[in-house]
Amino acid sequence: MDKVALITGSSRGIGAATALRMASDGYAICVNFFRNKKLAEDVVARITALGSNAIAVQADVSAEADVKLLFDAIDSQLGRIDVLVNNAGILLQQMRIESMTAERINRILRTNVTGYFLCSREAIKRMSTQHGGPGGVIVNVSSVAARIGFGGEYVDYAASKGAIDTFTIGLATEVAAEGIRVNGVRPGFIYTDIHADGGKPDRVDRIKHQLPLQRGGRAEEVAAAIAWLVSDESSFTTGAFIEVSGGR
Repeated sequence: MDKVALITGSSRGIGAATALRMASDGYAICVNFFRNKKLAEDVVARITALGSNAIAVQADVSAEADVKLLFDAIDSQLGRIDVLVNNAGILLQQMRIESMTAERINRILRTNVTGYFLCSREAIKRMSTQHGGPGGVIVNVSSVAARIGFGGEYVDYAASKGAIDTFTIGLATEVAAEGIRVNGVRPGFIYTDIHADGGKPDRVDRIKHQLPLQRGGRAEEVAAAIAWLVSDESSFTTGAFIEVSGGR
């Protein structure tokens, strides 16, 4: 039986690139999406063309009931889960702290932090040897924002990614003896639609010359790092991070 991977927020960007890379490596894929069903179905079609099995499941990862239904769909349609890639996240309009509302801050935290906790909880229930599972791998998509802070732009987003770094380290120690490895990637300035969500679609091109490598990154380059972390080649790696940031 093929191993099964859930990649949250995988209808576009880094998530879609990861779904396609892992499908090419032989995984059956659950493509999770929030709103855009057509994009998710397009990713599923591309996976199917690669010869792998895939399903698309709509779920808001910040909503506990949706997360439970997402994992129920995996149980019933794919039969197991071996890998969870926590990728779904949101970025809102650039703004200084003095202008942020509690609604905005909590919206960021619900998706970017609570969503990772909820999906990890359900995955652990199925993977952990303590619960009769075979073990597994969790990869959390963080950001260089966790290190840089992005004052004057996205401090709320950066703070949410700082929380994910701490979560990754803590969860790795919590489940290591139960056959589950937990690692993270920190993408930098990658060409994805998330910059348009923040009101700056040309952001990567504007700042790429400030990076040591003098260019923006591709979603496929982040996907390659994730693919290594879920593979047996990284079997002695847990609680670690790979920077995919062009040197910044």
